[in-house]
Amino acid sequence: MPISETHEDCKSSGNGDLIVRLITVVQKIGFALGNEAINQATLKFKNFVTQLTELQGSMGRVRRELKLMHQFLSRMDIRNRHKETYEIWVEEVRMLAHGIEDIVDDYLQLVTHKHKYDTGWNTCLKKGFMRPNILLSLNKIASAIKDEEINLVHLFQAKDRWVSTVGGGNTTTSNESSSYIVERSQHLARISCSLGEEDLVGVDRNKEKLQEWLADDLRGRSVIALHGMGGLGKTALAANAYRREKEKFQCHAWVSISQFYSIKDVLKCLVTELSTNAKKSNWVNINDMDTQGLREELKKFLTHQNCLIVLDDVWAPEAVHDLLGAPAPNLKGSKILLTTRVDDVARLAFEDRRITLKPLSEKESWELFHKTAFLGGTNHEYDAELSHLIDQIVSKCKGVPLAIVSVGRLVFVRDTTKEELRRIHDQLDWELINNPSLEHVRNILYLSYIYLPTQLKSCFLYCSLFPEDHLLKRKALIRWWIAEGFITKRGRSTMEEVAEGYLQELVNRNMLQLIDRNSFGRIKSFRMHDIMHELAVDLSRRECFGVAYDGDNRHWGFEDRDERRLVIQKLNKGIDQAISCAHSLRSVIALDNSMASSSSILRLVADNCRYMSVLELSGLPINMIPDAIGDLFNLRHLGLRGSNVKLLPKSIERLTNLLTLDLFRSSILELPKGIVKLTKLRHLFAEKQMDRERRLFRWCTGVSISKGLEKLTSLQSLQALEAQDESIRCLGELRQMRGLRLWNVKANHCERLCESLLQMKFLSYLSITASDEDDVLQLDGLNPLPPTLHKLRLSGRLAHSMLGAESPLFQADAGGQNLHSLRLFWSQLREDPLASLSQLLNLTELHFTRAYSGEQLVFFTGWFPKLKILRLRDLPNLKRLEIQKGAMISLERLRLINLSSMEEVPVGIEFLMPLKYLSFEEITADFLQSLRQSKIGDMRWWHTLGEEIDK
Repeated sequence: MPISETHEDCKSSGNGDLIVRLITVVQKIGFALGNEAINQATLKFKNFVTQLTELQGSMGRVRRELKLMHQFLSRMDIRNRHKETYEIWVEEVRMLAHGIEDIVDDYLQLVTHKHKYDTGWNTCLKKGFMRPNILLSLNKIASAIKDEEINLVHLFQAKDRWVSTVGGGNTTTSNESSSYIVERSQHLARISCSLGEEDLVGVDRNKEKLQEWLADDLRGRSVIALHGMGGLGKTALAANAYRREKEKFQCHAWVSISQFYSIKDVLKCLVTELSTNAKKSNWVNINDMDTQGLREELKKFLTHQNCLIVLDDVWAPEAVHDLLGAPAPNLKGSKILLTTRVDDVARLAFEDRRITLKPLSEKESWELFHKTAFLGGTNHEYDAELSHLIDQIVSKCKGVPLAIVSVGRLVFVRDTTKEELRRIHDQLDWELINNPSLEHVRNILYLSYIYLPTQLKSCFLYCSLFPEDHLLKRKALIRWWIAEGFITKRGRSTMEEVAEGYLQELVNRNMLQLIDRNSFGRIKSFRMHDIMHELAVDLSRRECFGVAYDGDNRHWGFEDRDERRLVIQKLNKGIDQAISCAHSLRSVIALDNSMASSSSILRLVADNCRYMSVLELSGLPINMIPDAIGDLFNLRHLGLRGSNVKLLPKSIERLTNLLTLDLFRSSILELPKGIVKLTKLRHLFAEKQMDRERRLFRWCTGVSISKGLEKLTSLQSLQALEAQDESIRCLGELRQMRGLRLWNVKANHCERLCESLLQMKFLSYLSITASDEDDVLQLDGLNPLPPTLHKLRLSGRLAHSMLGAESPLFQADAGGQNLHSLRLFWSQLREDPLASLSQLLNLTELHFTRAYSGEQLVFFTGWFPKLKILRLRDLPNLKRLEIQKGAMISLERLRLINLSSMEEVPVGIEFLMPLKYLSFEEITADFLQSLRQSKIGDMRWWHTLGEEIDK
């Protein structure tokens, strides 16, 4: 993000979701007034041009008003959020925007979608008349949009009469708003700086590192970074180091940056502090200097004197570049210490000069709490119930020092009785949001939200609708974001790629906690920290973003609010009535599949929520999709993964806005012919699982699309397709394909299949399963492998030429160098394939299941340098496995499953230790005895013996 002379974010008002919603409505009206929609409307209503023209004129005026309102709210001063009349007015704007969006959706459905009653439409037009209900709908929409146009005018007039605001959204007051945020940031920093030595717990090792790094004379290591989410004590740790070490430097300075700052003012502050501390005699009048002059003066200090500079609360790498300019020769060993919540800023320091702060352990949390709540006393004796209550209170803080200290102070001023502690525990979520004494906790975390770019705010709030500690998955969340309309295409990047960038940025900003990456580094799963979650839930409630239904109705609010999103965390019998009343809902995600009655949700949504965009009911015991599903003209995501659905109704073809259809691991047998009319479809998952253990060759079946597959040109994921002559021929037309899974591929398909696959210039994941165990997969036509291919899965007998020593498929200079994951099943290889596969230098995951019939596998020194996961399964003839020293040096997980002929412990397995996970599964008792007597006997590993699982 470029930083100008005064850096500011014009979207700092805090009304993030409303601003995004206004943009969405403006875009929808723009589409409604676009050439395509106008042409369709003119054709349908050619005998009613006057009414149509008036309607389009009203929509244009509403669009203009909404654009101006969007700009006004974008520039609104953040301080207005605390004004009740302003909040009421914003709520009215939000409800008005929602209403306008509904009307525009009704119009688009009327104009651009085929209706159930559209049979014989052209005949009606030729006879010069129109069905009365169509004309009635047009008149109703025209009247509704005219009313909303009037309401917009009245709403702004009401603001002028009743709503007093700080600033008015102009540039001057926007700067004042930014200054206000800077002041709040600096006030919070002063609180952190004031913490004494006794308030720092669990940081002894980090203090030692800082002392060591600040004292060394490695001039290439001048930048040090303290990094982590808000509230973990970065500023407190930096202040502690600054107080201890600053006198060892010739001059020193501390400055809080924040995201809104004047470069010139910060440079003045730095030069002034450095000059004062250095007792500089030849004082320069810095008030007469411009920014470049101040930057040159700062560079002189860093070049000729030994300086310690702390830049606290840095939000963008550009801030450091703008302050320090081009790197100067660090002749005197100056040090720059950064504190930041953002990964990109931390990367300004070398990896061996970064400290990433983590939440405190349970023991450290308990120690810090007692220091605060009981003035350092840790020898208090409590009965079991009182001790349990204290542990629960401390546990709710989730290791965040700021929260622990603040809650400890709250306990300190209360009576330490069971009743009072139980009250604090039960009300702690409320206290964190409402208690004035905890305002600094809220503010530190809230700053992270304020500083988010507008497009990320809705994405962040979306995550708050899920329960505390809920593990979120990258792929699912990205599809929901896209269906919600949060993501727009950027340049050549797909919306999925843009969304993944948004997710990465939320992780980089420590708004979300990374839990796991896949073997080649992409985010796999993540969650939101509990303290951050409470803040986000409150923000979501204030902005009417959505609600979580938890069975106790704790967050339920449809009675008097225009909520658009519902995440069902826990089902009860009241959910049916709730959905029946929630006609404005656009998203429903069900997480609880424990109740049989939950199958009625799909029918209720189809009957009552006509504007639905996201419908995620995976895992629910749904047997049938009602025909009314076709009336959900706005539906973009339909998730019924793991359901009992066997057939789709014919009406599914009317869902022309559908982007994702997920019937994976359902009982789906076939797709209706009309599926090829869904030309916007990006992800189609339809696969029936027949063997959960995946021991059978055909453990799944796909679906057939015999005609029209070439029309689905937007498809990026197709899992899984039953191969047929016609579908294989058409596959090459799907040029946007990223992930493809094929079943029942015959030998005579292979040549044409390879030709089609080579047309897919973005193909990243490919899975091919032969028609039976003896049918040969002759895929030489893929030589070399497409350079975009990252994951390859082949099930079936492989032609010898594919993996032989002379095969070009995996040569060092082939496209396969980008392959990260390779899984081979039932390959019936007689020769050891490792020599050929070892040329895949970037391979991180390798699986063999019935892939090799030989007796020995040897991993030689230097082979598979990046391999992290190795699984060998069902290799009945394998007797000996050898790992030489220096092979698979990055391996983290090794699973050896049902290697029935193996009698000795793999030779050299000790060279891989320690591993994160090592298992020997379905082994004999004799082999278990050998393991316990081997060199790895005292190490951590798992085994299964029959049905028994031991550790």
